[in-house]
Amino acid sequence: MKERIIRRALKEIIPNEEINKVITSMDIIGDIAIIKIPWEWEDKRYEIGKAILSALNGVKGVFRQTSPVDSEYKIRGIEWLAGKKETITVHKEHGCLFKLDVAKVYFSPRLSFERLRISELIKKGEIIVNMFAGVGTFSILIAKRKSPSRIFSIDKNPDAFNFMLENIVINHVSNIVFPILGDAKEVVEELEGIVDRVLMPLPDLSLQYLPYAIRCLRNSGWIHVYLHQRGRSRREAVAEAEKLLREKLSDKIISIRGRVVRSVGKKLYQVVLDIEIWK
Repeated sequence: MKERIIRRALKEIIPNEEINKVITSMDIIGDIAIIKIPWEWEDKRYEIGKAILSALNGVKGVFRQTSPVDSEYKIRGIEWLAGKKETITVHKEHGCLFKLDVAKVYFSPRLSFERLRISELIKKGEIIVNMFAGVGTFSILIAKRKSPSRIFSIDKNPDAFNFMLENIVINHVSNIVFPILGDAKEVVEELEGIVDRVLMPLPDLSLQYLPYAIRCLRNSGWIHVYLHQRGRSRREAVAEAEKLLREKLSDKIISIRGRVVRSVGKKLYQVVLDIEIWK
């Protein structure tokens, strides 16, 4: 339905085949739409922004992505196109509210199902570490939907951390989610041997930080590792990711299962591996 509305709004501005590129790249976060525009149509970017603004109910500001997500804080460059220029918004997801600034923190609505899936795996009384928590999405959703004992929610981006503080209060989970500002590999030294489950939702750092995640665990536990993996198919990407982790963890693995979270490029996939390991 939304695609049809956008096509109708843009059909007089850019060719139909280019509209596909705009639609597939669009993220709607709260009341803000972020799009990618093919380079050959950049001179019509403001016209495109105004058309999308008028077409989509609930969207109050339209921005375009101007640079890839950076590797440290996962922030993408954006440029205002139409509507409100304010980059702070509140995104609703699975009964939770997430306040954030799209210009200063990383947030992907495309991970909505994955956040819900992980929350369904949590058992009552678990102690959890979220090594790359951002504005608190995984942590808060788990705390709202399940009954963990504690979630140590870590991020080193000061802006993301400050929004996480607000979101914990907004969602009434202050008794469960404990926010920590810092580099996860340093923070978890204080949590060694007390954790049941570790979340690693940052593909760029997950393999590098994996030894620190293992140290958190009790005698055994679960680690959810996110990777960017190339493959000729989704099945091959998962198989290659599993092979890589089996080589790294050797005889520590009790069980491992993987799935593609989303496609992030041509023959490039974001894969998650749910791994139960002996410490």
